[in-house]
Amino acid sequence: MTSAPGHTPLIHGLPDEIALICLARVPRRFHNVLRRVSKRWRELVSSEEWHTCRRRSNLDESWIYVLCRETGTKSYVLAPDSSNRSLRFMHIIEPPCSGRQGVTIEALDKRLFFLGGCSWLNDATDEVYCYDASSNRWSAAAPMPTPRCYFVSASLGEKLYITGGLGLTDKSPNSWDIYDSATDSWCAHKNPMLTPDIVKFVALDEELVTIHQAAWNRMYFAGIYDPLDRTWRGTENEIARCFSSPTIVVDGTLYMLEQKLGTTLMMWQKDTKEWVMLGRLSDKVTRPPCQLVAIGRRIFVIGRGLSIVTIDLDTAARVDGMLVTSSTGPLVEQDLSPERSKVITI
Repeated sequence: MTSAPGHTPLIHGLPDEIALICLARVPRRFHNVLRRVSKRWRELVSSEEWHTCRRRSNLDESWIYVLCRETGTKSYVLAPDSSNRSLRFMHIIEPPCSGRQGVTIEALDKRLFFLGGCSWLNDATDEVYCYDASSNRWSAAAPMPTPRCYFVSASLGEKLYITGGLGLTDKSPNSWDIYDSATDSWCAHKNPMLTPDIVKFVALDEELVTIHQAAWNRMYFAGIYDPLDRTWRGTENEIARCFSSPTIVVDGTLYMLEQKLGTTLMMWQKDTKEWVMLGRLSDKVTRPPCQLVAIGRRIFVIGRGLSIVTIDLDTAARVDGMLVTSSTGPLVEQDLSPERSKVITI
């Protein structure tokens, strides 16, 4: 950080380089307080220089944003709690589209996107709202080419991929829309799949695994979409077992939480192309329906009321088929059902 004539230091009596190192050590939950000190501090906390300093010093913190809809579309913010190796409730963020249903969320870097949606009085919308977690501000992003609600989405690299859903017109029944965050723009083209009925995306190994439901026999099968050359190829259908289950990728490995007959954590074996069971979880602590999210090597199972089950992949053991985990009771009084969960690290 260079100083110019008439320059006001970040902290009086300290070079800005030293002041940055000191301020970067302030925990993330106090960053809103830092923003109120001065315009310079507000700009600093939102700058790439700030995030680089925290990341380089291993000070960056990951927070989880859980989408719930019982009382309107809201995102409940959770943060790791070092005292019990679980999560604690921080606050709620309410998007401008809080009155809509069928909204989906995706995260890119430090931003959370709320896309589409509909209401009892209004049809599907093309609106997109962006929450910048580093500045704690909302803005409108470029609208989607096609209005949608209750659709499939995924983030990969610096782009968002969406398809399917309700609200589509006859002119775009199989549209496939891609958002580029670098240019804040969308491109729309016809779905490249021979069978467009996509019910789930999974971002894995820099590609998109697409889960389809066949219209003729209602069976599920899988494909792989390569975003570099925009081509699709078939793959083993066994991976399609995750069509209705929450999934998470940790260090390149795909995990699934089956919730049909109890709750069971499964892992996808790339070499044998099959799902293997890691262990069962007690429904009394998971409180399904659940969502999966991961920070580092820890998987968090978020259930109704924002109950938390923590699975440490490095230390998890299995006793009589049951996974040894730690759990925390509901974090909120309402019996909320989590629908999507994303992580933003600052």
